[in-house]
Order: sequence, then structure tokens, then C-alpha cells
Amino acid sequence: MEKWEVAATAVTFGKFYKGSIERLEKAGCEVKLNPYGRPLTGEEMIEFARDADALIVGNDKVPADVIKHFKNMKIIAKHGVGVDAIDKDKAHEMGIVVTNAPGTNKEEVADCAMGFLLMLARDFYKIVGETKAKKWIKYPGISMRQKTIGVIGIGNIGTALVERAAGFGMKILGYDIVERDRAKELGVQYVSFEELLRESDYITLHVPLNPETYHMIGEEQFGLMKKGAILVNTARSKCIDHEALTKALQSGTLLGYATDVYDSEPPVWHPYFDFPNVLLTPHIAGTTYDSNKRMGDTAVDNVIAVKNGVTPPNLILEGGRSN
Repeated sequence: MEKWEVAATAVTFGKFYKGSIERLEKAGCEVKLNPYGRPLTGEEMIEFARDADALIVGNDKVPADVIKHFKNMKIIAKHGVGVDAIDKDKAHEMGIVVTNAPGTNKEEVADCAMGFLLMLARDFYKIVGETKAKKWIKYPGISMRQKTIGVIGIGNIGTALVERAAGFGMKILGYDIVERDRAKELGVQYVSFEELLRESDYITLHVPLNPETYHMIGEEQFGLMKKGAILVNTARSKCIDHEALTKALQSGTLLGYATDVYDSEPPVWHPYFDFPNVLLTPHIAGTTYDSNKRMGDTAVDNVIAVKNGVTPPNLILEGGRSN
């Protein structure tokens, strides 16, 4: 059996569930785990994975100037979904397969987005702290039922969010380049991007980062929103213009904003991060013990397939499309 070296930089790979590592070892792989407990820098990744046959990445950036140093690499497997931080063109140029793990954390990200909405709409983010500080202040908050939620991007995660919004009895507007039958069954009314922004009390973002979605919400788009709207972003940080977001929060256009995604990790600290009505989590929306197992197993499925000379189940094609 041919021996492979697998370099795993995804911080949570093998941390909570050892079965993924055991499967690789049984398949003839020697596994190296991230020694830093954080995403690797470019120089660290070159040193760590230069001679590896497979790379399992999390939130690390894998640009062309890193990939070109790989000597034996056959596959870059994302321990998660988004592959925008991987230079897929350079990988394909060098004959390296790129894969991801679609749908493995969709329920968890949708849970997080819905939790963010509840925290902001009902003022729970400040009520909990004030009550524990013995301040007995009763804020009325805003209801969820019969309010309008706009879901931008109705793929796996967006559909899971729609299922939750339907359970809350909300009116659901959707915007996407593809209309899904499942979303329509749940009551989604597909509208234009502009109409969604104008009509929604709550807006959630679930799109990949690409040239079309970069800064898709900026000053013009904030100008279309209802005063007092709530915006949640569990997609990609660069889908929103930070300067325009800051102005929208300061002007009261946005009642609140919550995010789990950043331009870099740890992030450059934007001034709006300190606003009391801005909720931040450290890119853990999709991470639970259960989803970590699913992501790990799927990444391993892809690695073992390539090792066995088989087309992996979650191949990213040239141009960035999923198989």
C-alpha cells in the first residue's frame, strides 16, 4: 500500500473526533496535525505541507505563491464548505484536486443565524448582562412572527434558515440566481435584490464570495433598507462594505448587526466592532461536535478517493463550480 503524508491545518480536524484520523491511518496515511492552534501563515504552510500528498485546510489561506512550493500534493480538501481562500486555478494548473464538504454544517450555521436574529430583535444581548448585574430593566423587543425576513442566497444554508423562519411564522422573501422548489414549498417569495432590501425587517446573508457578491451590500443598498432593519452575515465578510456598514449603524438604518465572518483571522479591529448592537463570534457558526465529525469524515472521503485513483465525491471543477 502506497504511503501518503496528510498535512491537516484545519484547527478542529481530529480535535474532537479521532475517527477521521484513524480512517486515514488505516488507508495508509501518516497524518500531521496543526501545531499552532490557528490558521497558518503562508510561510508556515509551505514548511508544514511542502512534501505532503494531501492537505486538509480549514480557514487558512492557500494562495498561488504557497501552492507553487508543494512538491507532491495531489489534493487540497476543505474541512468545510467555502473554497474562496484557495487559489483553485493554480491548484488545477499543477494537477492538484480541490474538494470541499458541502452541506456538512448547514444546520449549525442556520441555527447561529437564527440565534443572532433573536438576540438582536429581543435585546437579549444586553438584557442578560444587565439582569446579572442586578439591573431589572424590561425591554419590549421586536416580534419574529409575521415579520418579513429577506434571505440572500438560498443554497444549503439559506434553505435551512428558511425552514427555521417558516417555523417562526415569518413572511420570507428570497433572492438568488437559482430558485429552489424546496424554498417555494416553504413559502419563499422570490423577489429582486432591491425589493428584498426595501421590504425586509430582518436580512440574512448566505452567499459565496465571488466578483458578483463582493461588497454586494454597500451605501446604496443600505439606503434602500427599512430604518431599524437587522442584518446578519454568516457568509463572507467582504460581501459587505465595512465603511458603509459603520455609517448604517451610526445613522440607525440598522438596529443591529451580527457576524461570524471576517476578512482575516484574528480580524483587523473595525470601530463598529465595539458598538453595543454588534454581535461577534469567532467564525464558529458551523462548528459543533456533530458538524466537526461530518466535515472530517467528508474531507477524509475525498482524500481517500484520490489516493485510490477515484474521482472524489465533492470535486471542485475548474472555474470554482462544484461537481
